[in-house]
Amino acid sequence: MIEAFNVGLALLVLALAVWTVVARDTFAAAVGFVAYGMLLTLVWVQLQGVDVALIEGAIGGGLTGAMLIAAASRLRPTEAAARTERPGRAMRLAAALVAICVTAALAAAVLALPDPAPTLARATADNLPATGVGNPITGVLMAFRAMDTLLESIVVLFAMIGVWSLGPDRVWGGRPGRLHRADPDGILAWLARVLPPVGIVVALYIFWIGADHPGGKFQGASILAAMWLLAVMAGLADAPPVSRAWLRFVLIAGPIVFIAIGAAGVWTAGAFLAYPDGLAKPLIKVIEWALLPSLAVTLALILAGAPERPER
Repeated sequence: MIEAFNVGLALLVLALAVWTVVARDTFAAAVGFVAYGMLLTLVWVQLQGVDVALIEGAIGGGLTGAMLIAAASRLRPTEAAARTERPGRAMRLAAALVAICVTAALAAAVLALPDPAPTLARATADNLPATGVGNPITGVLMAFRAMDTLLESIVVLFAMIGVWSLGPDRVWGGRPGRLHRADPDGILAWLARVLPPVGIVVALYIFWIGADHPGGKFQGASILAAMWLLAVMAGLADAPPVSRAWLRFVLIAGPIVFIAIGAAGVWTAGAFLAYPDGLAKPLIKVIEWALLPSLAVTLALILAGAPERPER
């Protein structure tokens, strides 16, 4: 029964991926991408990668899907004209051949892997107690691959700066995105009043258990960002001006704390991003507490878009 479910899930994922690529309507393709992300969440659950499943559902399917849907709505006025500009047959054939070659190369690379495949799982399990955390994913991300996690948080911040740079000079420093108005007695406003308190509790719980169970800062931050965006879309809140000093402090506080603790490791533990004996878990929690609000605000502002309105 499980094998039949897995085969059906794999076929459905492939079919939806193909449909999303060939769909001519941008809104339909964006919705297909969201559904694709939700199915990938089930795939990761079946592979027992619950942490990756949470990230895929929250960011891959949720926040990224919302961003694509917003972009599709802005492309509506020009979509009809774009449909008339179809590439020639030679271009389509070349694109198909490139896609087939890339797929064949990836398949060959996967099939050529040694059996059993080389793994660091044993070394990770042997050294995980030194970090003090019970979740191996958190241990890897915050200790053994802490540099990657630091760079990821900085890359997300740079992505937000790139979005801000798209705003016109006349409204620089103003509020990002459009001003949303919704029926105060409608279903969206009702959900924006009911869901955020529950979502905040769930986000903090997922974040708190991330040291020993599936969860963590990225998952919790994405849920917090979604709750804030829900209130904004319902017209119950508005995005703050990007020129506010407190907002910029929140954005950079997490990476700065991460870098500061990493630099302190040079003197206390002999290497950058190393932790002194007995203090690994407390320092990891400090870093994650600092990153949680920074990531939540950064993700929310990326989806809010570039500055479009004056501060007043």
